[in-house]
Amino acid sequence: MSRLTQTLLLPALAAAALGTLGARATAAEPGLPFPRAQLETFATQVARRDGLGRQAVLKVLTQAREQPQIIEDISRPAEQVLQWWQYRRIFLTNQRITEGAEFWRAHRDALERASAEEGVPPQYIVAILGAESYYGRIVGAYRVLDALATLTFDYPPRSRFFGRELEDFLVLAHREKLDPLTVKGSYAGAMGPLQFMPSAYLRYGVDGNDDGTRNLFSDWDDIFASIAHYLHACGWREGAPVMADVRIDPGATFHINPDNLSLDQTIDGLNEQGVRVESHEPGNTRVVLLLAQQQDGPTYRAGFNNFYALTRYNHSALYAMAVDELARAIALRLTPSTPAVTPAASSSGTAAQPRRAAR
Repeated sequence: MSRLTQTLLLPALAAAALGTLGARATAAEPGLPFPRAQLETFATQVARRDGLGRQAVLKVLTQAREQPQIIEDISRPAEQVLQWWQYRRIFLTNQRITEGAEFWRAHRDALERASAEEGVPPQYIVAILGAESYYGRIVGAYRVLDALATLTFDYPPRSRFFGRELEDFLVLAHREKLDPLTVKGSYAGAMGPLQFMPSAYLRYGVDGNDDGTRNLFSDWDDIFASIAHYLHACGWREGAPVMADVRIDPGATFHINPDNLSLDQTIDGLNEQGVRVESHEPGNTRVVLLLAQQQDGPTYRAGFNNFYALTRYNHSALYAMAVDELARAIALRLTPSTPAVTPAASSSGTAAQPRRAAR
């Protein structure tokens, strides 16, 4: 999921406890190693902040390999080069919708437990998995160590962010007993069917079936619960809407920033500009005006608080619109005789705190 929140600082760990990192050396993948001086500096910082053994950290880092293709990939993400109609047809396919409904049927009980715990409808949990990893089938082919090291040491625009993620990955490998030399993920270092970055795994990963572990690679109970927990923690409001269609009055004058994700308008404010939000929400409800570019011209939508919560998973309006449409389509495919999304009247006020504490 790249695109996630900053790390939660962890209590210092005993230096000797990093044995998991140092002991599992495997053959490094092709690519150039990083300069030793860079790695030594980084290992020293990690050891000081997290209590991990410096030599054990360095032993892992020296086996990281530069992957130039990653720099090219991250420089041209689909969210920045595609228009809505192009982006939509990637995710809103009959196959992805059908398989989403089948996936929901196969995991109905676990999805309903996660939904009840955090107040996030099952179709949105399923749609995120459909968008992120095609329901767990496509989780990335890069070693996470290589991806995060490449972006830390070879990508100055976001080296600080990815440096924190690399540090969190080393902490995560210790805490969850992962082999840091074999874990694979996306070009940005996102892992598992839900594509959590290491910081998100540490902060939002939960034990969904009370078995004492949180396995976000293959345990669907933990995966569903963690997605729901993440959205709830980012402000998802149970029963509230996600998006609404918009009608533009003839001669309307308004400004839209297609990169804006903030809820910086109200329904009444848009109405005054000739932008009619097709919703029964109160006029003071905060929204963001969205551009949904079609092949034959622009169309517009309004995103509510729950739309904003979806953009915390991936900081892209296109992504959040795709997840919302996919969720509705999956729900309709599963139960065609009922509305695709059936939230009750919008809740108001400040979002509640997460009801499940992260481990």
